[in-house]
Amino acid sequence: MTSTDSDRARALRLTPVSRETEDRLVAIVALLEKWQRTINLIAPASLPQIWTRHIADSLQLVPLAGEVRRWVDLGSGGGFPGLVVAAALAERDGMDVILVESDTRKAAFLREAARIGELPVTVLPARIEQVAGQIAPGVELVSARALAPLPRLLDLAYPFLAQGARGLFLKGQDVDNELTETAKSWRINARITESLTDTSGRILTVETAEPLTPAL
Repeated sequence: MTSTDSDRARALRLTPVSRETEDRLVAIVALLEKWQRTINLIAPASLPQIWTRHIADSLQLVPLAGEVRRWVDLGSGGGFPGLVVAAALAERDGMDVILVESDTRKAAFLREAARIGELPVTVLPARIEQVAGQIAPGVELVSARALAPLPRLLDLAYPFLAQGARGLFLKGQDVDNELTETAKSWRINARITESLTDTSGRILTVETAEPLTPAL
């Protein structure tokens, strides 16, 4: 067994999926490895652990999301978590995963990955601020991974949260400090879940968030 096979086996032990989903993920990984030669989709040092560092890290959001059918992923980059989520939920009736990515080269990769995997994906090659208000109605969940510090992330996600969507944000060990800073400008109802794939990782589930009114 190669190191890549070992990494894949470990990832799928942490976050088991159906054979059909695994096949879709294998196709996505193969495409990413091909495009990675010319476009920096993920950190090069993480490529040997792509299954645990990126695939499983993304898959762990699925059971936390519940029975949602309209999911928006902000700053999708190389497709994590949004593309992986779409692969896992491809057979759910009415599923639509919207990937917002302003880098046109990365957006092209996301479109090609969605095509070869026959995924329920819409790719928007635009800045989040430009499209959030247009696509927010009906969105049930908004996600992001390594996009911005929490106060800024809430600014970007607020059009969705304000209409009833929940947030699922992959964070690091500094999430408590980010929450402390966030409390200066936001009132949020959130909970923290430990990551399955990274001992220092955390998943922040935001049920509600409201900006505090600045003092006059």
